[in-house]
Amino acid sequence: MAVSDAQRRADAKYKRESTKTAVARFYPADADLWEWLCAQPNKAGYIKRLIREDMERRSG
Repeated sequence: MAVSDAQRRADAKYKRESTKTAVARFYPADADLWEWLCAQPNKAGYIKRLIREDMERRSG
C-alpha cells in the first residue's frame, strides 16, 4: 500500500510533537553490552522494561 505525502507529513508531525528520543553510544569497552542489546528481539521494549524495573526498585 502506497503512503501519500500527506500521510508522511502527518506522521512526521506526530513524531516531532508527541515522542521523545534518547541516544546511547557504546564504545569498544562496552562491546559486551552492545552485543547483549543486539540479541534482544525488541530493543526499545527491553530498555523500557529495565527502566520500569529500576523505578519500582527505587520507589518501593
